[in-house]
Amino acid sequence: MILSALMAILGIAGATTAQIAVFPQPEYIDMSQGEYVVTDKTKIVVEDGMGTPAARFAEDMSQWFDSARKMKIARSGKGIKLREDKCIAEEGYELTVTPDGVVVIGGSEAGVYYGLQTLRQMIVAGGGRVPCCYIADEPTFAYRGAHLDVCRHFFTVDQVKRYIDILAAHKINRFHWHLTDDQGWRIEIERYPELTRAGAVRKHTLIGRPGQGLGYDSTPHGGFYTQQQIRDVVAYAAERYITVIPEIEMPGHALAALAAYPWLGCKGEGYEVWPDWGITPEVMCGGKESTYEFLENVLAEVLELFPSEYIHIGGDECPKDRWKECPECQAAIKRLGLDDEEQLQGYLVNRIEKWLVAHGRKMIGWDEILDCGITQTANIMSWRGTEGGIAAAKRGNDAIMTPSGYCYFDSYQTRDREGEPLAIGRWVPVEKVYSFDPFDKLDDEQRRHILGVQCNMWTEYIADFDHLQTMLLPRLAALSDVQWATDRRDPATLRERMEVIRRFYDACGYRYATFYYDGKK
Repeated sequence: MILSALMAILGIAGATTAQIAVFPQPEYIDMSQGEYVVTDKTKIVVEDGMGTPAARFAEDMSQWFDSARKMKIARSGKGIKLREDKCIAEEGYELTVTPDGVVVIGGSEAGVYYGLQTLRQMIVAGGGRVPCCYIADEPTFAYRGAHLDVCRHFFTVDQVKRYIDILAAHKINRFHWHLTDDQGWRIEIERYPELTRAGAVRKHTLIGRPGQGLGYDSTPHGGFYTQQQIRDVVAYAAERYITVIPEIEMPGHALAALAAYPWLGCKGEGYEVWPDWGITPEVMCGGKESTYEFLENVLAEVLELFPSEYIHIGGDECPKDRWKECPECQAAIKRLGLDDEEQLQGYLVNRIEKWLVAHGRKMIGWDEILDCGITQTANIMSWRGTEGGIAAAKRGNDAIMTPSGYCYFDSYQTRDREGEPLAIGRWVPVEKVYSFDPFDKLDDEQRRHILGVQCNMWTEYIADFDHLQTMLLPRLAALSDVQWATDRRDPATLRERMEVIRRFYDACGYRYATFYYDGKK
């Protein structure tokens, strides 16, 4: 607020900002004369505690310099100096470039790292020549997320790490890892080995859309992550100041678990890992105590692997057909004094939340859980438009905005879809992503309940990593402005900045869609 007031007084907010074209948009930029040239021989000079951001920056820059030799990290001398100052916001940074060198000061290690990400884009854009300037910056939202579904199609550890690299370059700080679904269970749970032995592979996969009658391929599809691999990914993300939030779906989207342990379902038999897309009526039985014991045992191992404050429990798209027919579900409804099956799901969600809170964590669920009577401490992920997030904020629940019409990156990128591979539907071009207002229809009190913004990447129709990248980029750049710089976006600068970030993607070897650059909408 102080920075905004200063900028307004001086009248320098807009003109200078456009001269440095980076994503996300910095809060304040003041240009000056001259430049500083960065090469692979430039030193990174660190104070105590800055070793990790320095090492990551050196690693990133060695790829750009195309050199096996990394920039030297030193304790003294000239070059790029890194230090911490607690007077700066925790994720904020100040970046000063003079002809003698660069100084990056952050409110924390993460703040320094974000400053280095800005510097990294500037180095690439200028071919190593960085204009002299002063930048002061901090994010709008503390939660800046990106999601990846590895159930519909599996991605290797190396590919997941590459995905995390892309997120880090955009100052994303939450990676929502969707690990269980009808089409595959992807996380090793030692207490229940059949989850990965029987639940991680489907025998074939639907071709095209449901209902088209194109049949199935003849190739089994599967894969899972061992607990050691999970720890490796979590540590890798943490070194880039990204927290990994696991999602364990319940009670719907759980057919892979039922295939492994049929007693989890109401029928108790006849399940297989689903080769189709959409919603199946086969869900976990809400009336059996053994279901709750299973979920708590699974979550106990999940908590050992993921230090994240938040744990996502799904809760979406849970048909109640089987519960209406199930004697045990109906007996539970009567025993617990519930009105109907919807309230039975509310009982399951609230019981799991209570267990998570007792273990020092917080629960996130998709916005459907608003319909089944949740506590005021549950966190909502609003995907069916913004209505869920608005309703949550108005009732005092915290929410993360991820409406499908703006934030689902499995959607088409052009209106006519010409030249695009098969996608889930919808039309979400770069400009629409950029236009999203997470605070729309909320007053100041309600706005404080919006934790942040996230994009979601569902992979029914995304089977390889190159395709995945082109669905993510360049839309992620537009989203990063929504997440980091909501109140200072300027559509007039979008095209220029997108052209610059394109050069950055090329330098990093990232694949990206060209529809925006070709003028297609």
